[in-house]
Amino acid sequence: MPAKAQTYKGMKDYLPGDMRLRQYIISTLTAVATRYGFEPMQTPIVEYEDTIAGKLGDDEKLIYRLQYGDDRLALRYDQTVSLARVIAQYPNEITLPFRRWAVGPSYRGERQQRGRFREFYQFDLDTVGAGGPLADAEIIAVISEALQALGFRGFRVLLNNREILSALARVVGVDEAAAGGVYRAIDKFDKIGAQGVREQLLQGGIAAEAAEEIIRFTQLDGPTAEVLEAVAAQLGSDARGAAAVQELRAVVGYLQDLGIDPATYDVAPRLARGLSYYTGTVFEAVIEQPPIGSLLGGGRYDNLIGTFADRAVPTVGTAFGIERLQIVMTELGLGPQSQGAVTAYVTIFSAELAGEALRLASELRRAGIATITALAPDKLGKQLKEAAVKTIPFALIVGPDELAKGEVVVRDLRSGEQRNVRREAVVGAVGGT
Repeated sequence: MPAKAQTYKGMKDYLPGDMRLRQYIISTLTAVATRYGFEPMQTPIVEYEDTIAGKLGDDEKLIYRLQYGDDRLALRYDQTVSLARVIAQYPNEITLPFRRWAVGPSYRGERQQRGRFREFYQFDLDTVGAGGPLADAEIIAVISEALQALGFRGFRVLLNNREILSALARVVGVDEAAAGGVYRAIDKFDKIGAQGVREQLLQGGIAAEAAEEIIRFTQLDGPTAEVLEAVAAQLGSDARGAAAVQELRAVVGYLQDLGIDPATYDVAPRLARGLSYYTGTVFEAVIEQPPIGSLLGGGRYDNLIGTFADRAVPTVGTAFGIERLQIVMTELGLGPQSQGAVTAYVTIFSAELAGEALRLASELRRAGIATITALAPDKLGKQLKEAAVKTIPFALIVGPDELAKGEVVVRDLRSGEQRNVRREAVVGAVGGT
């Protein structure tokens, strides 16, 4: 009995229609990143287990672990840890500050749900070796421009600083050992609401009065300048908190200087970002419809690379989830639609005329027109049906009569219209440049 044809749970096959949209997303993101001077980089999907382990906090349990001989290995959890390893491994080959983009698969052993898979592709952007708010603002600017280039409207990039949440914990009297529980509860605000966060805080041993102050803080909303003033007032004289507010003000100022539409970003004190390695500015892009949670997120992580390099290397970055973007864009009708990548289908009228058909196809390709041919001189109707099923706009026919006249029949399969075109004018007739 043959093996059952099935895809492993949490992973997905992408047929040509899906792949066209994925390629469009990646090419669009690449174009925007390149305009900002980001350079391409690639790392293996397999790392030594020690490279990844110990850097993910509560997500350690999601690592796919492997063993080959005596080597203890792991599938890449994300591309960020791999970047940190590369910076430490090639100190003389990478000039800081270093802007890089990378695209590829990562793996997490988590429960599959909408927009979340065990194998997933991300497009990462990171700036390594640059501290301060300008590098943060530049990454956020790329996010805003990239989402607009993909056709998104009505999205917002939420901004916060992890030090603001640390200061909040101190101001309301939560000791440092319990602060992690505060971050984790706040991080679930958009999923479980204020009451759910309140319950988690109380279950974590946070005093009721402190929990109420935290809830009020996370619900601050409104114009950016007003929210920043309210945050500063809440944190009072906490020096580290005040410095974080100033950093966030500077990020907003640079976004204005970069010409980013203020309607595309908000300061959101409830934004925590779950990964434990974030140290400063954090951000997350969200859209109300369709409901899918965040489109992408990121932030500043100044300590991660130092775990490999034995020195502080300030870094800020983000990751676009390709699957999540694809789901939302499909539902919103964004990006290229169903038509395939091929423009012309050259039929083979007969075995004797196959050479003429192939020469015509080669001419079209040299002109930059994606073209396929029939692979056998089957009945003409069968060939035209194949072209129509593959949503190819034009079918070209060279029979003995057309050959004698120096013409080609060009049939528009979308409208059903056809016309005879001079052989030398065929390229222009099907859209050549």
